[in-house]
Amino acid sequence: MAKQIKKKTNKKKNMLNGAEIVLAAFEKEGVDTIFGYPGGAVLPLYDALYDSPLKHILVRHEQGAVHMADGYARANGRPGVVVVTSGPGATNTVTGLATAYMDSIPMVVITGQVPTALIGNDAFQEADIVGITRPCTKHNYLVKDVRDLAGIIKEAFYIATTGRPGPVLIDLPKDVQTAVTEFVYPDKVELTSYHPTYKGNPRQIGKAVDMILASKRPLIYAGGGVISSDAAKQLKTFAEKLSIPVTTTLMGLGGFPGTHPLFLGMLGMHGTYAANMAVTHTDCLIAVGSRFDDRVTGKIDEFAAEAKIIHIDIDPTSISKNVSVDVPIVGDVSGVLTNMQKALPKTTTSYKKTLKPWVDDIAKWNKVHTLKATQDMKKRIRPQYVVDRLYKLTKGDAIITTEVGQNQMWAAQFFKYDKPRTFLTSGGLGTMGYGMPAAIGAQVAYPNKTVIDIAGDGSIQMNIQELATAVEYKLPIKIAILNNRFLGMVRQWQELFFDKRYSSTCLGKKPDFVKLIEAYGGVGLRAEKPADVDKVIKQALKINDRPVIMDFIVDPKECVYPMVPAGQPLSKMLLV
Repeated sequence: MAKQIKKKTNKKKNMLNGAEIVLAAFEKEGVDTIFGYPGGAVLPLYDALYDSPLKHILVRHEQGAVHMADGYARANGRPGVVVVTSGPGATNTVTGLATAYMDSIPMVVITGQVPTALIGNDAFQEADIVGITRPCTKHNYLVKDVRDLAGIIKEAFYIATTGRPGPVLIDLPKDVQTAVTEFVYPDKVELTSYHPTYKGNPRQIGKAVDMILASKRPLIYAGGGVISSDAAKQLKTFAEKLSIPVTTTLMGLGGFPGTHPLFLGMLGMHGTYAANMAVTHTDCLIAVGSRFDDRVTGKIDEFAAEAKIIHIDIDPTSISKNVSVDVPIVGDVSGVLTNMQKALPKTTTSYKKTLKPWVDDIAKWNKVHTLKATQDMKKRIRPQYVVDRLYKLTKGDAIITTEVGQNQMWAAQFFKYDKPRTFLTSGGLGTMGYGMPAAIGAQVAYPNKTVIDIAGDGSIQMNIQELATAVEYKLPIKIAILNNRFLGMVRQWQELFFDKRYSSTCLGKKPDFVKLIEAYGGVGLRAEKPADVDKVIKQALKINDRPVIMDFIVDPKECVYPMVPAGQPLSKMLLV
Protein backbone atom coordinates (compact mmCIF):
# COMPACT_ATOMS: atom_id res chain seq x y z
CA MET A 1 0.00 0.00 0.00
CA ALA A 2 2.81 2.41 0.86
CA LYS A 3 4.45 1.72 -2.53
CA GLN A 4 1.22 2.59 -4.37
CA ILE A 5 0.86 5.91 -2.48
CA LYS A 6 4.48 6.83 -3.24
CA LYS A 7 4.04 6.17 -6.94
CA LYS A 8 0.90 8.29 -7.01
CA THR A 9 2.68 11.18 -5.25
CA ASN A 10 5.65 10.98 -7.63
CA LYS A 11 3.30 11.05 -10.59
CA LYS A 12 1.63 14.23 -9.35
CA LYS A 13 4.96 16.00 -9.01
CA ASN A 14 6.28 14.42 -12.22
CA MET A 15 9.13 13.02 -10.15
CA LEU A 16 10.39 9.74 -11.58
CA ASN A 17 13.36 7.51 -10.99
CA GLY A 18 15.75 6.74 -13.83
CA ALA A 19 14.06 3.46 -14.74
CA GLU A 20 10.67 5.15 -14.97
CA ILE A 21 12.19 7.95 -17.05
CA VAL A 22 13.46 5.43 -19.60
CA LEU A 23 10.00 3.94 -20.07
CA ALA A 24 8.27 7.31 -20.10
CA ALA A 25 10.72 8.49 -22.77
CA PHE A 26 10.08 5.34 -24.81
CA GLU A 27 6.38 6.12 -24.77
CA LYS A 28 7.09 9.71 -25.88
CA GLU A 29 9.07 8.29 -28.81
CA GLY A 30 6.21 6.00 -29.85
CA VAL A 31 7.94 2.78 -28.85
CA ASP A 32 5.52 -0.12 -28.58
CA THR A 33 7.88 -3.11 -28.21
CA ILE A 34 11.09 -3.80 -26.30
CA PHE A 35 13.25 -6.85 -26.98
CA GLY A 36 15.29 -7.81 -23.96
CA TYR A 37 16.71 -10.07 -21.28
CA PRO A 38 16.81 -9.12 -17.57
CA GLY A 39 19.74 -9.24 -15.18
CA GLY A 40 20.98 -7.71 -11.95
CA ALA A 41 22.13 -4.39 -13.42
CA VAL A 42 18.73 -3.67 -15.02
CA LEU A 43 16.44 -4.96 -12.28
CA PRO A 44 15.13 -1.45 -11.47
CA LEU A 45 14.22 -1.01 -15.13
CA TYR A 46 12.49 -4.38 -15.29
CA ASP A 47 10.63 -3.61 -12.06
CA ALA A 48 9.29 -0.43 -13.67
CA LEU A 49 8.44 -2.41 -16.80
CA TYR A 50 6.13 -4.61 -14.70
CA ASP A 51 3.60 -1.76 -14.57
CA SER A 52 4.27 -0.42 -18.07
CA PRO A 53 1.93 -0.71 -21.07
CA LEU A 54 4.94 -1.37 -23.31
CA LYS A 55 5.18 -4.84 -24.80
CA HIS A 56 8.30 -6.77 -23.82
CA ILE A 57 9.58 -9.75 -25.80
CA LEU A 58 11.71 -12.00 -23.59
CA VAL A 59 14.46 -13.44 -25.77
CA ARG A 60 16.76 -16.35 -25.03
CA HIS A 61 20.06 -14.62 -25.89
CA GLU A 62 21.00 -10.96 -26.12
CA GLN A 63 22.32 -11.31 -29.67
CA GLY A 64 18.88 -12.57 -30.61
CA ALA A 65 17.32 -9.47 -29.02
CA VAL A 66 19.35 -7.11 -31.18
CA HIS A 67 18.64 -9.07 -34.38
CA MET A 68 14.92 -9.03 -33.50
CA ALA A 69 15.00 -5.26 -33.02
CA ASP A 70 16.91 -5.03 -36.30
CA GLY A 71 14.28 -7.09 -38.16
CA TYR A 72 11.53 -5.03 -36.56
CA ALA A 73 13.23 -1.80 -37.73
CA ARG A 74 13.91 -3.01 -41.27
CA ALA A 75 10.34 -4.21 -41.68
CA ASN A 76 8.52 -1.08 -40.51
CA GLY A 77 11.13 1.69 -40.59
CA ARG A 78 10.82 2.56 -36.91
CA PRO A 79 13.81 2.20 -34.56
CA GLY A 80 14.14 -1.11 -32.75
CA VAL A 81 14.61 -1.01 -28.98
CA VAL A 82 16.62 -3.39 -26.79
CA VAL A 83 17.21 -3.65 -23.03
CA VAL A 84 19.87 -5.98 -21.60
CA THR A 85 21.97 -6.26 -18.48
CA SER A 86 25.65 -5.43 -17.92
CA GLY A 87 28.79 -7.47 -18.56
CA PRO A 88 28.10 -10.51 -20.73
CA GLY A 89 24.57 -9.29 -21.41
CA ALA A 90 26.03 -6.13 -22.93
CA THR A 91 28.89 -7.84 -24.77
CA ASN A 92 26.45 -10.33 -26.30
CA THR A 93 24.88 -7.42 -28.19
CA VAL A 94 28.05 -6.54 -30.10
CA THR A 95 27.48 -8.76 -33.15
CA GLY A 96 23.93 -7.45 -33.49
CA LEU A 97 25.11 -3.85 -33.14
CA ALA A 98 27.80 -4.36 -35.78
CA THR A 99 25.23 -5.95 -38.09
CA ALA A 100 22.91 -2.96 -37.73
CA TYR A 101 25.75 -0.47 -38.02
CA MET A 102 27.06 -1.92 -41.28
CA ASP A 103 23.56 -1.88 -42.80
CA SER A 104 22.48 1.53 -41.39
CA ILE A 105 19.58 0.24 -39.26
CA PRO A 106 18.05 2.57 -36.62
CA MET A 107 18.13 1.14 -33.12
CA VAL A 108 18.43 2.22 -29.48
CA VAL A 109 20.03 -0.26 -27.08
CA ILE A 110 19.99 0.20 -23.29
CA THR A 111 22.63 -1.75 -21.41
CA GLY A 112 22.72 -1.99 -17.64
CA GLN A 113 25.94 -1.04 -15.89
CA VAL A 114 27.35 -1.46 -12.40
CA PRO A 115 26.80 1.52 -10.03
CA THR A 116 28.83 4.59 -10.96
CA ALA A 117 31.03 4.29 -7.85
CA LEU A 118 32.18 0.82 -9.00
CA ILE A 119 32.93 1.66 -12.64
CA GLY A 120 36.57 0.87 -13.37
CA ASN A 121 36.94 -1.43 -10.35
CA ASP A 122 36.40 -4.71 -12.23
CA ALA A 123 33.13 -5.18 -10.40
CA PHE A 124 30.97 -8.25 -10.96
CA GLN A 125 29.58 -8.23 -14.51
CA GLU A 126 31.30 -4.98 -15.41
CA ALA A 127 32.42 -4.36 -18.99
CA ASP A 128 33.42 -1.15 -20.74
CA ILE A 129 30.62 -1.47 -23.28
CA VAL A 130 31.00 2.16 -24.35
CA GLY A 131 34.60 1.48 -25.33
CA ILE A 132 33.81 -1.91 -26.83
CA THR A 133 30.98 -0.64 -29.04
CA ARG A 134 32.46 2.70 -30.13
CA PRO A 135 33.51 1.26 -33.53
CA CYS A 136 30.12 -0.38 -34.21
CA THR A 137 27.58 2.21 -33.08
CA LYS A 138 26.64 5.54 -34.61
CA HIS A 139 27.00 7.03 -31.12
CA ASN A 140 26.98 5.82 -27.53
CA TYR A 141 26.54 7.26 -24.04
CA LEU A 142 27.46 6.49 -20.44
CA VAL A 143 24.84 8.17 -18.22
CA LYS A 144 26.32 9.48 -14.97
CA ASP A 145 23.54 11.77 -13.77
CA VAL A 146 19.82 10.99 -13.80
CA ARG A 147 19.11 14.64 -14.66
CA ASP A 148 20.76 14.06 -18.06
CA LEU A 149 18.88 10.86 -18.84
CA ALA A 150 15.75 12.20 -20.58
CA GLY A 151 17.81 14.45 -22.84
CA ILE A 152 20.19 11.62 -23.70
CA ILE A 153 17.32 9.33 -24.71
CA LYS A 154 15.87 12.09 -26.91
CA GLU A 155 19.26 12.55 -28.56
CA ALA A 156 19.69 8.79 -29.00
CA PHE A 157 16.47 8.41 -30.97
CA TYR A 158 17.27 11.52 -33.01
CA ILE A 159 20.75 10.33 -33.92
CA ALA A 160 19.58 6.76 -34.64
CA THR A 161 16.89 7.85 -37.08
CA THR A 162 18.33 10.90 -38.88
CA GLY A 163 20.98 11.24 -41.55
CA ARG A 164 22.42 7.82 -42.28
CA PRO A 165 20.55 5.73 -39.67
CA GLY A 166 22.33 3.48 -37.20
CA PRO A 167 22.36 1.94 -33.73
CA VAL A 168 22.88 4.07 -30.62
CA LEU A 169 23.79 2.56 -27.24
CA ILE A 170 23.03 4.01 -23.79
CA ASP A 171 24.96 2.50 -20.88
CA LEU A 172 22.88 3.02 -17.73
CA PRO A 173 24.41 2.42 -14.27
CA LYS A 174 22.17 0.80 -11.68
CA ASP A 175 22.25 3.75 -9.28
CA VAL A 176 21.14 6.13 -12.05
CA GLN A 177 18.11 3.89 -12.58
CA THR A 178 17.07 4.33 -8.95
CA ALA A 179 17.91 8.03 -8.58
CA VAL A 180 14.91 10.40 -8.72
CA THR A 181 14.45 13.64 -10.61
CA GLU A 182 11.74 15.63 -12.35
CA PHE A 183 10.86 14.17 -15.74
CA VAL A 184 11.00 16.81 -18.45
CA TYR A 185 11.24 15.47 -21.98
CA PRO A 186 12.78 17.83 -24.57
CA ASP A 187 10.69 18.85 -27.58
CA LYS A 188 13.66 18.97 -29.92
CA VAL A 189 17.34 18.20 -30.19
CA GLU A 190 20.12 20.66 -30.92
CA LEU A 191 23.57 19.17 -31.49
CA THR A 192 26.29 21.58 -32.56
CA SER A 193 28.38 18.95 -34.34
CA TYR A 194 25.63 16.94 -36.04
CA HIS A 195 23.66 18.46 -38.91
CA PRO A 196 22.75 15.94 -41.64
CA THR A 197 22.33 17.43 -45.10
CA TYR A 198 18.92 16.54 -46.55
CA LYS A 199 18.58 18.92 -49.48
CA GLY A 200 20.84 18.20 -52.46
CA ASN A 201 22.76 21.07 -54.02
CA PRO A 202 20.66 22.40 -56.97
CA ARG A 203 23.74 22.98 -59.17
CA GLN A 204 24.93 19.43 -58.62
CA ILE A 205 21.45 18.13 -59.41
CA GLY A 206 21.48 20.16 -62.63
CA LYS A 207 24.90 18.75 -63.57
CA ALA A 208 23.66 15.22 -62.92
CA VAL A 209 20.59 15.66 -65.11
CA ASP A 210 22.69 17.13 -67.94
CA MET A 211 25.13 14.22 -67.67
CA ILE A 212 22.31 11.66 -67.84
CA LEU A 213 20.68 13.33 -70.85
CA ALA A 214 24.04 13.36 -72.66
CA SER A 215 24.55 9.65 -72.09
CA LYS A 216 23.60 6.77 -74.38
CA ARG A 217 24.06 3.86 -71.99
CA PRO A 218 22.76 5.03 -68.57
CA LEU A 219 22.27 2.68 -65.63
CA ILE A 220 20.82 3.21 -62.16
CA TYR A 221 22.63 1.33 -59.39
CA ALA A 222 20.48 1.50 -56.23
CA GLY A 223 21.37 0.46 -52.71
CA GLY A 224 19.87 0.23 -49.26
CA GLY A 225 19.67 4.02 -48.97
CA VAL A 226 16.65 3.93 -51.27
CA ILE A 227 14.82 1.84 -48.68
CA SER A 228 16.08 3.82 -45.66
CA SER A 229 14.89 7.01 -47.33
CA ASP A 230 11.51 5.53 -48.32
CA ALA A 231 12.40 6.56 -51.86
CA ALA A 232 11.21 3.51 -53.82
CA LYS A 233 8.33 5.43 -55.42
CA GLN A 234 10.61 8.29 -56.49
CA LEU A 235 13.17 5.87 -57.92
CA LYS A 236 10.54 4.05 -59.97
CA THR A 237 9.09 7.33 -61.29
CA PHE A 238 12.52 8.64 -62.28
CA ALA A 239 13.61 5.41 -64.00
CA GLU A 240 10.34 5.15 -65.92
CA LYS A 241 10.48 8.79 -67.03
CA LEU A 242 13.72 8.11 -68.92
CA SER A 243 13.42 4.33 -69.40
CA ILE A 244 16.75 3.80 -67.61
CA PRO A 245 17.48 0.19 -66.60
CA VAL A 246 17.99 -0.45 -62.89
CA THR A 247 20.15 -2.84 -60.90
CA THR A 248 20.32 -3.03 -57.12
CA THR A 249 22.65 -4.23 -54.44
CA LEU A 250 21.70 -7.01 -52.06
CA MET A 251 20.56 -4.36 -49.57
CA GLY A 252 18.62 -2.52 -52.27
CA LEU A 253 16.37 -5.45 -53.23
CA GLY A 254 12.76 -4.30 -53.05
CA GLY A 255 13.78 -0.68 -53.61
CA PHE A 256 12.77 -1.17 -57.23
CA PRO A 257 10.11 -3.71 -58.26
CA GLY A 258 11.68 -7.09 -58.99
CA THR A 259 9.13 -7.84 -61.71
CA HIS A 260 9.55 -4.50 -63.50
CA PRO A 261 10.74 -4.73 -67.14
CA LEU A 262 13.52 -2.21 -66.42
CA PHE A 263 14.94 -4.31 -63.57
CA LEU A 264 18.09 -6.26 -64.40
CA GLY A 265 18.39 -8.05 -61.08
CA MET A 266 21.13 -7.75 -58.47
CA LEU A 267 24.69 -6.85 -59.46
CA GLY A 268 28.00 -7.92 -58.00
CA MET A 269 29.67 -11.17 -56.99
CA HIS A 270 26.48 -13.19 -57.44
CA GLY A 271 24.65 -10.70 -59.62
CA THR A 272 22.95 -11.49 -62.90
CA TYR A 273 24.88 -11.63 -66.15
CA ALA A 274 22.87 -8.75 -67.61
CA ALA A 275 23.36 -6.50 -64.56
CA ASN A 276 27.11 -7.07 -64.40
CA MET A 277 27.60 -6.57 -68.12
CA ALA A 278 25.49 -3.42 -68.02
CA VAL A 279 27.69 -2.00 -65.25
CA THR A 280 30.77 -2.90 -67.25
CA HIS A 281 29.57 -1.07 -70.37
CA THR A 282 27.49 1.82 -69.04
CA ASP A 283 28.61 5.34 -69.91
CA CYS A 284 26.67 6.96 -67.03
CA LEU A 285 26.26 5.20 -63.70
CA ILE A 286 23.75 6.76 -61.31
CA ALA A 287 24.53 5.42 -57.84
CA VAL A 288 21.59 6.00 -55.51
CA GLY A 289 21.99 5.33 -51.78
CA SER A 290 24.79 2.82 -52.27
CA ARG A 291 28.39 2.66 -51.05
CA PHE A 292 30.34 0.74 -53.73
CA ASP A 293 30.97 -2.27 -51.50
CA ASP A 294 33.69 -4.68 -52.65
CA ARG A 295 31.11 -7.44 -53.25
CA VAL A 296 29.48 -5.07 -55.75
CA THR A 297 32.52 -3.66 -57.53
CA GLY A 298 34.78 -6.67 -58.00
CA LYS A 299 38.13 -5.52 -59.36
CA ILE A 300 37.74 -1.85 -58.58
CA ASP A 301 39.80 -0.30 -61.36
CA GLU A 302 37.65 -2.09 -63.94
CA PHE A 303 34.32 -1.23 -62.29
CA ALA A 304 32.20 0.93 -64.62
CA ALA A 305 35.44 1.94 -66.31
CA GLU A 306 33.67 3.57 -69.28
CA ALA A 307 31.25 5.59 -67.14
CA LYS A 308 30.82 9.01 -65.70
CA ILE A 309 29.53 8.43 -62.18
CA ILE A 310 26.84 10.30 -60.27
CA HIS A 311 26.59 9.45 -56.58
CA ILE A 312 23.62 10.42 -54.39
CA ASP A 313 23.99 9.70 -50.67
CA ILE A 314 23.10 11.35 -47.38
CA ASP A 315 26.44 10.31 -45.90
CA PRO A 316 29.22 12.53 -47.28
CA THR A 317 31.90 10.14 -46.03
CA SER A 318 30.59 7.43 -48.38
CA ILE A 319 31.06 9.54 -51.50
CA SER A 320 34.31 8.82 -53.38
CA LYS A 321 35.36 6.57 -50.49
CA ASN A 322 35.85 3.48 -52.67
CA VAL A 323 35.25 4.79 -56.20
CA SER A 324 35.92 8.33 -57.43
CA VAL A 325 32.77 9.99 -58.74
CA ASP A 326 32.19 12.84 -61.19
CA VAL A 327 29.06 14.40 -59.71
CA PRO A 328 28.62 13.96 -55.94
CA ILE A 329 25.24 14.90 -54.47
CA VAL A 330 24.98 14.88 -50.69
CA GLY A 331 21.37 14.69 -49.58
CA ASP A 332 18.35 12.56 -48.83
CA VAL A 333 17.73 10.19 -51.73
CA SER A 334 13.99 10.80 -51.78
CA GLY A 335 14.29 14.57 -52.02
CA VAL A 336 17.16 14.50 -54.52
CA LEU A 337 15.31 12.14 -56.89
CA THR A 338 12.22 14.33 -56.66
CA ASN A 339 14.25 17.41 -57.62
CA MET A 340 16.02 15.55 -60.42
CA GLN A 341 12.62 14.57 -61.77
CA LYS A 342 11.56 18.23 -61.76
CA ALA A 343 14.73 19.20 -63.64
CA LEU A 344 13.99 16.83 -66.53
CA PRO A 345 12.42 18.16 -69.73
CA LYS A 346 8.66 17.72 -70.00
CA THR A 347 9.04 15.38 -72.95
CA THR A 348 11.66 12.63 -72.89
CA THR A 349 10.51 10.65 -75.94
CA SER A 350 13.50 11.62 -78.09
CA TYR A 351 15.92 10.66 -75.30
CA LYS A 352 14.28 7.26 -74.91
CA LYS A 353 14.78 6.63 -78.65
CA THR A 354 18.53 7.14 -78.29
CA LEU A 355 18.60 4.29 -75.76
CA LYS A 356 17.35 1.63 -78.18
CA PRO A 357 20.84 0.22 -78.98
CA TRP A 358 21.49 0.05 -75.22
CA VAL A 359 18.20 -1.75 -74.62
CA ASP A 360 19.09 -4.19 -77.42
CA ASP A 361 22.48 -4.91 -75.83
CA ILE A 362 20.81 -5.67 -72.49
CA ALA A 363 18.34 -7.99 -74.21
CA LYS A 364 21.26 -9.91 -75.74
CA TRP A 365 22.93 -10.27 -72.34
CA ASN A 366 19.68 -11.56 -70.87
CA LYS A 367 19.70 -14.31 -73.50
CA VAL A 368 23.28 -15.32 -72.74
CA HIS A 369 22.47 -16.31 -69.17
CA THR A 370 19.33 -16.19 -67.04
CA LEU A 371 18.66 -17.50 -63.57
CA LYS A 372 16.97 -20.89 -63.74
CA ALA A 373 15.07 -22.69 -61.00
CA THR A 374 14.18 -25.74 -63.09
CA GLN A 375 13.81 -29.09 -61.35
CA ASP A 376 14.10 -32.64 -62.62
CA MET A 377 11.42 -34.30 -60.52
CA LYS A 378 13.38 -37.57 -60.52
CA LYS A 379 16.51 -36.05 -59.00
CA ARG A 380 17.41 -34.46 -55.66
CA ILE A 381 15.77 -31.21 -54.63
CA ARG A 382 17.48 -28.12 -56.01
CA PRO A 383 17.55 -25.27 -53.47
CA GLN A 384 16.79 -22.76 -56.25
CA TYR A 385 13.58 -24.66 -56.93
CA VAL A 386 12.54 -24.40 -53.27
CA VAL A 387 12.97 -20.60 -53.27
CA ASP A 388 11.09 -20.33 -56.56
CA ARG A 389 8.19 -22.36 -55.14
CA LEU A 390 8.13 -20.23 -51.99
CA TYR A 391 7.81 -17.18 -54.22
CA LYS A 392 5.06 -18.64 -56.39
CA LEU A 393 3.01 -20.18 -53.59
CA THR A 394 3.08 -16.95 -51.57
CA LYS A 395 2.59 -14.92 -54.77
CA GLY A 396 5.47 -12.80 -53.54
CA ASP A 397 3.35 -11.53 -50.66
CA ALA A 398 5.74 -12.26 -47.80
CA ILE A 399 8.53 -10.72 -45.77
CA ILE A 400 11.70 -12.73 -46.38
CA THR A 401 14.60 -12.84 -43.96
CA THR A 402 17.76 -14.82 -44.59
CA GLU A 403 20.70 -16.29 -42.86
CA VAL A 404 24.07 -15.89 -44.61
CA GLY A 405 25.68 -17.95 -47.32
CA GLN A 406 24.23 -19.83 -50.28
CA ASN A 407 20.72 -19.60 -48.81
CA GLN A 408 21.04 -15.81 -48.76
CA MET A 409 22.13 -15.59 -52.39
CA TRP A 410 19.43 -17.94 -53.65
CA ALA A 411 16.85 -15.91 -51.73
CA ALA A 412 18.19 -12.78 -53.46
CA GLN A 413 18.20 -14.37 -56.90
CA PHE A 414 14.98 -16.39 -57.06
CA PHE A 415 12.44 -14.51 -54.93
CA LYS A 416 11.19 -11.33 -56.61
CA TYR A 417 10.75 -8.36 -54.28
CA ASP A 418 8.28 -5.79 -55.57
CA LYS A 419 8.07 -3.76 -52.37
CA PRO A 420 10.65 -2.24 -50.02
CA ARG A 421 11.14 -3.66 -46.52
CA THR A 422 10.25 -7.18 -47.62
CA PHE A 423 13.82 -8.53 -47.87
CA LEU A 424 15.74 -8.45 -44.58
CA THR A 425 19.31 -9.69 -44.63
CA SER A 426 22.72 -9.03 -43.11
CA GLY A 427 24.50 -7.42 -46.05
CA GLY A 428 27.58 -5.64 -44.73
CA LEU A 429 28.65 -7.86 -41.84
CA GLY A 430 27.28 -11.15 -43.21
CA THR A 431 26.05 -12.42 -39.86
CA MET A 432 25.16 -16.08 -39.63
CA GLY A 433 22.29 -16.52 -37.19
CA TYR A 434 20.63 -13.25 -38.22
CA GLY A 435 17.61 -14.51 -40.13
CA MET A 436 15.49 -16.34 -37.58
CA PRO A 437 15.51 -13.67 -34.85
CA ALA A 438 15.05 -11.01 -37.55
CA ALA A 439 11.98 -12.94 -38.70
CA ILE A 440 10.65 -12.82 -35.15
CA GLY A 441 11.15 -9.04 -35.09
CA ALA A 442 9.39 -8.65 -38.43
CA GLN A 443 6.51 -10.85 -37.29
CA VAL A 444 6.12 -8.76 -34.13
CA ALA A 445 5.99 -5.65 -36.32
CA TYR A 446 3.45 -7.24 -38.69
CA PRO A 447 1.52 -10.01 -36.90
CA ASN A 448 -0.75 -10.70 -39.88
CA LYS A 449 1.90 -10.97 -42.58
CA THR A 450 3.65 -14.10 -43.78
CA VAL A 451 7.28 -14.03 -42.61
CA ILE A 452 9.73 -16.61 -43.94
CA ASP A 453 13.36 -17.12 -42.95
CA ILE A 454 15.29 -18.77 -45.79
CA ALA A 455 18.09 -20.51 -43.93
CA GLY A 456 20.98 -22.91 -44.16
CA ASP A 457 21.46 -25.83 -41.80
CA GLY A 458 24.67 -24.23 -40.54
CA SER A 459 23.62 -20.66 -39.83
CA ILE A 460 20.18 -21.52 -38.41
CA GLN A 461 21.92 -23.19 -35.46
CA MET A 462 23.71 -20.03 -34.39
CA ASN A 463 20.58 -18.61 -32.78
CA ILE A 464 18.38 -21.70 -32.71
CA GLN A 465 17.44 -20.98 -29.07
CA GLU A 466 15.09 -18.22 -30.27
CA LEU A 467 12.65 -20.92 -31.36
CA ALA A 468 11.57 -20.79 -27.70
CA THR A 469 10.79 -17.09 -28.09
CA ALA A 470 8.72 -17.69 -31.22
CA VAL A 471 6.79 -20.49 -29.51
CA GLU A 472 6.16 -18.50 -26.33
CA TYR A 473 4.66 -15.55 -28.21
CA LYS A 474 2.84 -17.75 -30.76
CA LEU A 475 4.66 -16.19 -33.67
CA PRO A 476 3.99 -18.17 -36.87
CA ILE A 477 7.32 -17.55 -38.60
CA LYS A 478 8.20 -20.08 -41.31
CA ILE A 479 11.80 -21.31 -41.45
CA ALA A 480 12.79 -22.87 -44.77
CA ILE A 481 16.06 -24.72 -44.20
CA LEU A 482 17.93 -25.50 -47.41
CA ASN A 483 19.60 -28.45 -45.77
CA ASN A 484 22.67 -29.49 -47.78
CA ARG A 485 24.52 -30.75 -44.70
CA PHE A 486 27.44 -28.46 -45.40
CA LEU A 487 28.56 -24.94 -44.68
CA GLY A 488 27.50 -24.44 -48.27
CA MET A 489 29.18 -21.22 -49.37
CA VAL A 490 32.47 -22.16 -47.74
CA ARG A 491 32.24 -25.58 -49.39
CA GLN A 492 31.64 -23.86 -52.74
CA TRP A 493 34.82 -21.79 -52.36
CA GLN A 494 36.75 -24.91 -51.37
CA GLU A 495 35.42 -26.68 -54.46
CA LEU A 496 36.30 -23.85 -56.86
CA PHE A 497 39.48 -22.41 -55.39
CA PHE A 498 40.96 -24.97 -52.95
CA ASP A 499 41.05 -28.19 -55.03
CA LYS A 500 37.94 -29.63 -53.36
CA ARG A 501 39.72 -29.90 -50.01
CA TYR A 502 36.60 -29.77 -47.84
CA SER A 503 38.19 -28.83 -44.56
CA SER A 504 35.71 -28.56 -41.64
CA THR A 505 32.67 -27.76 -43.80
CA CYS A 506 30.70 -31.03 -43.61
CA LEU A 507 27.97 -30.81 -40.96
CA GLY A 508 26.49 -34.29 -41.33
CA LYS A 509 22.87 -35.24 -40.69
CA LYS A 510 22.53 -33.82 -37.19
CA PRO A 511 20.41 -32.41 -35.71
CA ASP A 512 16.99 -33.67 -36.74
CA PHE A 513 15.34 -30.26 -37.24
CA VAL A 514 11.84 -31.71 -37.20
CA LYS A 515 12.33 -33.28 -33.77
CA LEU A 516 14.17 -30.20 -32.55
CA ILE A 517 11.36 -27.75 -33.24
CA GLU A 518 8.81 -30.22 -31.92
CA ALA A 519 10.78 -30.28 -28.66
CA TYR A 520 10.40 -26.48 -28.50
CA GLY A 521 6.67 -26.75 -29.19
CA GLY A 522 6.63 -25.80 -32.87
CA VAL A 523 5.84 -27.75 -36.03
CA GLY A 524 8.39 -29.64 -38.09
CA LEU A 525 7.94 -30.68 -41.73
CA ARG A 526 10.38 -32.36 -44.09
CA ALA A 527 10.74 -32.65 -47.87
CA GLU A 528 13.18 -35.26 -49.19
CA LYS A 529 12.13 -35.34 -52.84
CA PRO A 530 10.89 -32.68 -55.27
CA ALA A 531 7.29 -33.89 -55.12
CA ASP A 532 7.24 -33.07 -51.38
CA VAL A 533 8.20 -29.42 -51.78
CA ASP A 534 4.81 -27.92 -52.59
CA LYS A 535 3.03 -30.08 -50.04
CA VAL A 536 5.33 -28.93 -47.25
CA ILE A 537 5.11 -25.25 -48.19
CA LYS A 538 1.32 -25.31 -48.45
CA GLN A 539 1.00 -27.07 -45.10
CA ALA A 540 3.37 -24.59 -43.44
CA LEU A 541 1.48 -21.59 -44.80
CA LYS A 542 -1.71 -22.81 -43.11
CA ILE A 543 -0.18 -22.75 -39.60
CA ASN A 544 -0.77 -19.42 -37.83
CA ASP A 545 -0.15 -19.97 -34.12
CA ARG A 546 3.42 -21.26 -33.81
CA PRO A 547 6.72 -21.40 -35.73
CA VAL A 548 7.29 -23.98 -38.45
CA ILE A 549 10.50 -25.49 -39.74
CA MET A 550 10.44 -26.78 -43.31
CA ASP A 551 13.47 -29.04 -43.62
CA PHE A 552 14.28 -29.35 -47.33
CA ILE A 553 16.96 -31.99 -47.96
CA VAL A 554 18.64 -30.45 -50.99
CA ASP A 555 21.43 -31.46 -53.35
CA PRO A 556 24.70 -30.64 -51.55
CA LYS A 557 26.56 -30.17 -54.84
CA GLU A 558 24.56 -27.13 -55.95
CA CYS A 559 26.54 -23.88 -56.19
CA VAL A 560 25.52 -20.25 -56.49
CA TYR A 561 25.99 -18.91 -60.02
CA PRO A 562 26.82 -16.51 -61.57
CA MET A 563 29.91 -15.93 -59.47
CA VAL A 564 32.67 -13.35 -59.84
CA PRO A 565 35.85 -14.76 -58.30
CA ALA A 566 37.49 -12.51 -55.72
CA GLY A 567 39.70 -9.87 -57.32
CA GLN A 568 38.20 -10.30 -60.79
CA PRO A 569 36.19 -7.70 -62.75
CA LEU A 570 32.41 -8.10 -62.99
CA SER A 571 32.72 -9.15 -66.63
CA LYS A 572 34.64 -12.30 -65.64
CA MET A 573 31.74 -14.35 -64.28
CA LEU A 574 31.62 -18.09 -63.71
CA LEU A 575 28.25 -19.13 -65.15
CA VAL A 576 28.19 -22.87 -64.42
